[in-house]
Amino acid sequence: MTHSPCSSIVFALIFGQPLVPIPIPTPNPPTRFSRLGIGERKTQTPSTLRLRLRCHRHDVTPIAMVKSKAIRVHELGGPEVLRWEEVEVGEPGEGEIRIRTTAVGVNFIDIYFRKGVYAARTMPFTPGMEAVGVVTAVGSGLTGRKVGDVVAYAGNPMGSYAQEQILPAAVAVSVPPSVDHKQAASVMLKGMTAHVLLRRVFKVESGHTVLVHAAAGGVGSLLCQWANALGATVIGTVSNQDKAAQAAQDGCHHPIIYTSEDVVARVKEITSGKGVNVVYDSVGKDTYKASLECLASRGFLVSFGQSSGKPDPIPMSDLASKSLFLTRPSLMHYTATRDELLESAGEVFANVANGVLRVRVNHIYPLSEAAQAHADLEGRKTSGSIVLIPDTVS
Repeated sequence: MTHSPCSSIVFALIFGQPLVPIPIPTPNPPTRFSRLGIGERKTQTPSTLRLRLRCHRHDVTPIAMVKSKAIRVHELGGPEVLRWEEVEVGEPGEGEIRIRTTAVGVNFIDIYFRKGVYAARTMPFTPGMEAVGVVTAVGSGLTGRKVGDVVAYAGNPMGSYAQEQILPAAVAVSVPPSVDHKQAASVMLKGMTAHVLLRRVFKVESGHTVLVHAAAGGVGSLLCQWANALGATVIGTVSNQDKAAQAAQDGCHHPIIYTSEDVVARVKEITSGKGVNVVYDSVGKDTYKASLECLASRGFLVSFGQSSGKPDPIPMSDLASKSLFLTRPSLMHYTATRDELLESAGEVFANVANGVLRVRVNHIYPLSEAAQAHADLEGRKTSGSIVLIPDTVS
């Protein structure tokens, strides 16, 4: 048994002791380290400077953590649980990049995680599933990505409500120079959701009639525009006249104000009693019964959200009356491979560039005021997309 100089220095740095040899037994021959701790990438120390070490037999490379700020959730609840706190971000590991966030997209799924409808993997956690940023560091062995690249991502890993973030390089896609950062942050997740819903879950074609709930919302607006461009007849539900006007501008041929009109009766009137081929329902509890009634024979109910709460269980007999189809898709299952991700993101950015999709960034908040953004979104005070701008980024 011998004593490695590397193990002595590691021990001293971890426990804040002077850098003097401390006998720690290590196997002979000495072990080659690439990470410290069991399953951990960064070393926890009592000092404010934390280090990640890559230690070979006779060298130590200390890497200082970057001080940053992020929204953190320590307990589940309302918007008030979103706290603006200082955090530390390390260096990217193999296959990873670090980005300085320039714009963050806000989505209803962020609220689901904040309230506990969906379970976060850790507690506390940083919410957010969509962002654009500039690459500030690249992990070892990574090709095809460099410092200064502008990238966007949507989906996992959660944590976009932050000034700095480490990401697997495989989830990031390049943002075309023609697309503004705020546009990209607001359209990445919502746009890919629209792409998956319209082109893969149910392939909308010319001659189809579709019903879009929350037609003036972030995803609803894109669904109306894209379905219209595909040649479908678009019916949409909204809560007031202003949102009806916006939906009409976005290609919704028949806006229905659900607060003053009977949605089922209007759909039957518009379709001459036939019903629609597909319903895109992000509302859930308040709409699913009407959604089923609005469907034509062999129609598809695509449930992709539950802003009003979880729907009650649907008896199979409710589907049998018209041989209906029910599906609850997740974007992550349709962008599981790198090729699927690039295809979906490419379709979205191409349609933004050619004018098929007009991104409505109607609400911009400082990242530190994410709680207010959540309150406004839940209170249905918003239309189009919501973007958070990190406070130190102009």
